[in-house]
Amino acid sequence: MPHASIRVVIADEQSLLRESLCALLDTEPGVEVVGQTGHAAELLPLVAQTRPDLVVLDVHMAPADNREALVNRLLHGVPACHVLVLSMLDQPRMVQSLLDLGIHGYLHKSIGYGVLIDAVRAQRESRAHQTVTLPLRRGPLHAVGTDPSCEPELSAREVEVLTHAAAALSNRQIAVRLGIAEGTVKRHLSNIFEKLDAVSRLDAVNKAASMRFIHPGDTRGAVQLRVAT
Repeated sequence: MPHASIRVVIADEQSLLRESLCALLDTEPGVEVVGQTGHAAELLPLVAQTRPDLVVLDVHMAPADNREALVNRLLHGVPACHVLVLSMLDQPRMVQSLLDLGIHGYLHKSIGYGVLIDAVRAQRESRAHQTVTLPLRRGPLHAVGTDPSCEPELSAREVEVLTHAAAALSNRQIAVRLGIAEGTVKRHLSNIFEKLDAVSRLDAVNKAASMRFIHPGDTRGAVQLRVAT
């Protein structure tokens, strides 16, 4: 007797990617996309309504301090479902914490479509294994004079946000200066706190300055970075 289709919800704040994934997965035999959302607040109600077998989730759509709680509610709520994380984030500590919660797998967005569909289909299998794909850690930003493999990495945008935070600009002022939403600034700061293991803006600025990610004393706001080759 053939299996029923795998019912899937796609949750990703990037509309083009989300809609493309929905269109691609809907063409796969045995896979049925039953819902999609680009907002974390809509995800749990959508899951309750559609009762999927699997949620393909970009955890970046949720604030850093709420990611584990959101995943935990998906895994153990009513209804419960499997969770496959698909994200550009490649922070080993965060990935391990999500795997410890019991997610079905963690896939970096640099993967090919074949890897994704294999992971989706594998949700029928036992929980004895988890699918994990991460890129080699060779990001461009590392503290000067240190072993890159031991240091956190900040994106260019996170460095910009932190540089303005070091100049005592508010979240709203940073948003205006960079032409982004205030909520996006808050999300960047949450990611920065997580990467640097910081407890406040001042703590993050001090740690970033000590690692030479930023130079708070530069009144021009210029950021000097060491680029790995």
